[in-house]
Amino acid sequence: MKPLIEVRNLSKYFQISKKETLKAVDDVSFDIYEGETVGLVGESGCGKSTTGRCIVKLYDPTNGKVLYDGKNIFDSNNKSEKLEYCKNAQMIFQNPYSSLNPRMTVKDIIGEGIKLHENISEKELDEKIEDLLKTVGLNRDHMSRFPHEFSGGQRQRIGIARALSVNPKFIVCDEPISALDVSIQAQVLNMLKKLQKERKLTYLFIAHDLSVVKYISDKVIVMYLGMIVEQADAEELYKNPLHPYTKALLSAIPEADPNIAKNKERIKLKGEIPSPINPKNSCRFVERCMYAKDICHNEIPKLKTYNDEISHKVACHLF
Repeated sequence: MKPLIEVRNLSKYFQISKKETLKAVDDVSFDIYEGETVGLVGESGCGKSTTGRCIVKLYDPTNGKVLYDGKNIFDSNNKSEKLEYCKNAQMIFQNPYSSLNPRMTVKDIIGEGIKLHENISEKELDEKIEDLLKTVGLNRDHMSRFPHEFSGGQRQRIGIARALSVNPKFIVCDEPISALDVSIQAQVLNMLKKLQKERKLTYLFIAHDLSVVKYISDKVIVMYLGMIVEQADAEELYKNPLHPYTKALLSAIPEADPNIAKNKERIKLKGEIPSPINPKNSCRFVERCMYAKDICHNEIPKLKTYNDEISHKVACHLF
């Protein structure tokens, strides 16, 4: 089966000064198939959100390409093709307050994309927005209100309704629950899963909470300092992590059972996260890895297949 989204050697660099380059995303490649949820995880600053923003064309990449249905989204100068991709690829942002225009009502926020892509009457627009609000657990009365009149969970529901408004095929969920209370997080997660099933959506789910990623994802990609260090099906990755960084991340997941938590070994990483500005030509994790060898200091490990049958890939000189 052909992937819906193909990310190939994607890099995004930010020029800080004449001599300093921040490599936010550095030579990243992966596939997303129709109907699946791919979890993208890692510490803050590892390049997760930048990757997502490149995929939805909020950023232009420094190098590499993103293929949608086999076509590079950055090649086309055709206005209608650009609009079509913007319609099919939407984003749910991390901060539900800053991503909503405070001067616009809920009707204007959700209706903006609909009016751009469809020739629709005011009555049909109202009906469609009302239907979208019901889908995300809100009602018609909310249409005339402004973002500051809602709670964080309600604002995120408005953001989800806006993303759904143009009937997309693919949605980048950029830490959509990290700013919400724990009780609301479960509601939003279950709603996203329900919507995926009903509307046949494909997700790139960006998060740093690995327990959440395990619940919602079919496949998990682990990033560290702009590069992919491990990639596998969710069940396989949690059962058999290979990269030392992945093992440390999984060991940090809180355990609800006190008896299990008592016997659980926590892997504590030493040292500070290196700067992504002008990184050394070595493994990005080498300064914090307890298994580092000479080759790790002198060569960047390539992402290679560890197990063909289950598509488990790892970028580590130990394998």
